[in-house]
Amino acid sequence: MSQQRRPVGGKAEVNRAVVVSVAEFYPGVKMGNRAGAKRDAKRLHGTLSRRGFKVELHSDLSGAEIYELFEKESRRPVKDCFLAVLSSHGEEDCVFGADGKPVRLSRIFAYFDNECMEKKAKVFLIQACRGDALDDGVEVDSAGDATDCSFSLHLSVPVDTAVMYATPPGYGAFMSLHGSVFLQTFCTLLEDEAHQKLELTRLMTRLSHRVAYTFQAKGRELGGKKEMPCFLTRLTREVFPFSEPERDGKAAGISAMLLVGTESTRTRTPSIS
Repeated sequence: MSQQRRPVGGKAEVNRAVVVSVAEFYPGVKMGNRAGAKRDAKRLHGTLSRRGFKVELHSDLSGAEIYELFEKESRRPVKDCFLAVLSSHGEEDCVFGADGKPVRLSRIFAYFDNECMEKKAKVFLIQACRGDALDDGVEVDSAGDATDCSFSLHLSVPVDTAVMYATPPGYGAFMSLHGSVFLQTFCTLLEDEAHQKLELTRLMTRLSHRVAYTFQAKGRELGGKKEMPCFLTRLTREVFPFSEPERDGKAAGISAMLLVGTESTRTRTPSIS
């Protein structure tokens, strides 16, 4: 087991999380505001901070500002795991900045294919539609037509990276005034001690199951609609990013990455944003 590296200045490196949330768009941008996004961001900050992450929140950035942010973040030191959350309206392979400009996820992922992030776990959570596969006239986290999931997007994901999308290609993602079913469920799982100790792929499987089998929309337009997260991984190691260093044997502090060697249900009624 290698010892934890310390950067210049003596400060210990920490796991880091960056949450980029677009709740309000610039005047003239023909995309609806997303009131629930603020609640998601607040809960993510608290939940991830309690799991030992240094969390930074960024609200209503333009497309160019989002690119600039992640290019800088990809060069900053991290202990074992970097986690990013992007929440906005979206299409396949992109989310939208507050100015309505598309931000290509493939470009964001590619920033982290560098020496600084080598052998670090990189986790991305994407709360955005990847298409328009819902009833016409319903405002969701989508701003355009669906496209097929491109193979080039998968190739842009660096080694030791996992990407969890709120929904598969071509489908919409639900957002209510109380937040998104995807990110709120993620936080709920991490607030349970048993889930905190899970290896990342197992945790994401639990997340998919919880969203797919316990959430069902109601209402005249969306009644019966479901959501199914989609997991893409290029991890070469087992990752335990949310374990408590002082208490758990497979803690992030003793490297969250190791070489690969019935729940209650609740139905939510969203008002789509």
